[in-house]
Amino acid sequence: MDFGIVLQTDPPAAQTVSLMQRAERNGFRYGWTFDSAVLWQEPFVIYSRVLEHTERLIVGPMVTNPGTRTWEVTASTFATLNEMYGNRTVCGIGRGDSAMRVAGRRPCGLTTLATCIDALRDLAEGREAVVDGATVRLPWVRGGRLPVWMAGYGPKALALAGQKADGFILQLADPLLTEWMVTAVRAAAAEAGRDPAELTICVAAPAYLCDDTPQALAHARDQCRWFGGMVGNHVADLVSRYGTESGAVPAELTSYIKSREGYDYAHHGRAGNPDTEFVPDEVVDRFCVLGPPAAHLAKLAALRDLGVDQFALYAMHDAREEIIDGYGSEVIPALTAR
Repeated sequence: MDFGIVLQTDPPAAQTVSLMQRAERNGFRYGWTFDSAVLWQEPFVIYSRVLEHTERLIVGPMVTNPGTRTWEVTASTFATLNEMYGNRTVCGIGRGDSAMRVAGRRPCGLTTLATCIDALRDLAEGREAVVDGATVRLPWVRGGRLPVWMAGYGPKALALAGQKADGFILQLADPLLTEWMVTAVRAAAAEAGRDPAELTICVAAPAYLCDDTPQALAHARDQCRWFGGMVGNHVADLVSRYGTESGAVPAELTSYIKSREGYDYAHHGRAGNPDTEFVPDEVVDRFCVLGPPAAHLAKLAALRDLGVDQFALYAMHDAREEIIDGYGSEVIPALTAR
């Protein structure tokens, strides 16, 4: 199993670079960031600095979207980083939540997303692509490679990931839901004539190391409760589309948002988000990875046995350095050894 670190690009940018360096020293292979131009600093500028100051780390957005920047610019930016640092980028992409909504736009449709996935990959690898009706190519690209991993939850999004993407990003660490979604993605890949085993499966969720006393676990839950609110934005979209009685989406994903009243993106992805009080402890425990190292090892081993290739750790809480170091000493070596 590979490991990634996921950060927000809050200023100062040098702190993001430092945490990425720390992650590489501790055995993390991927360095991810949010991509929301209004809420945080521009990640692609920071990626260049991260790549310059690390040796092997692979970097990319978790996740970008088709709507906030033109596709040829996105592809050219990835291709430039790859030319400079040796194909050490990955593109995580989705319909767009915070990036689009805080700019007053709706998330992109799946048809647009499907076209964008093909265009970004083709352009960044030197092939022609159609963008806004025009055929374009980046003539200077030589030997470029850009894996495109898609994030999603609903049946149509899971099918698209299996049909088009090089990897699937699932933003929660519930084994039951992971099994359901990975099965759907791989079935769609097989139906499309692809080898399901070639898709990389990435589970992304907050992790917090602590002892198993009630007080310590309560603090860990409070530091990670924001994640249930973030996932709830996507779940609310699914409920509006499929309802709760259709069976199209498991109740284990949708039932907890009944008390959700709204969401202020000013607190997006941050501990103490007041709009996530509706998220119960049970959901925090299912969606996140909390407790002593043994609990982390057990849950991650279960995810690995379901076919998960990478665990990407959201470090938006009060123990960022501790979780990076703790995984480096207690978790990553143990799972790598197995």
